[in-house]
Amino acid sequence: MTTTWTIDSNQSDVLIKIRHSIIAYLEGTINKFNGYVNIQDNEIEDAAIEFSLDVNNKNSKLEQIDSHLRLHDFLDVNAYPIISFKSTSFQKVTKNINFLKGNLTIKNITKVVELDAEFLGYNAYDGDQKAAFEITGAINRKDFGLDYNSYTQSGGLAMGQDIKLIANLEFKV
Repeated sequence: MTTTWTIDSNQSDVLIKIRHSIIAYLEGTINKFNGYVNIQDNEIEDAAIEFSLDVNNKNSKLEQIDSHLRLHDFLDVNAYPIISFKSTSFQKVTKNINFLKGNLTIKNITKVVELDAEFLGYNAYDGDQKAAFEITGAINRKDFGLDYNSYTQSGGLAMGQDIKLIANLEFKV
């Protein structure tokens, strides 16, 4: 029997990480997550995930001093406050290897990206069944026009070429 699970925005979050410069943790409670995953016999059969992140939200938890200012400058959040992702396909390779392909939009530039989707398992609390996933991927920041004088802005350290996205998504029945 196939069961469709939906994303629990309150228990989902995204981490944006750029080497030597920016680490930003964006909570699900202040951002929008939509999507589902179909699970049959404890295996993923199909998935569709969509999220939009408000990177201009002042209530975001930021794990590094001054990274909020750097994130603002880097992403030009006054002009482009939303990062969005909408999956277009889900590919199951093996029980533990899955790929999620979709459209990622940053600074009004949309590119097709492929992300790894790992099923972390099930848990239950407060009477609710939950299924947890980690979606990870690296994107080339220059593909999205994410450039600035990184040498001087990051204390003399060169900024990494890739942006790492790590989404921890929790689904409920």
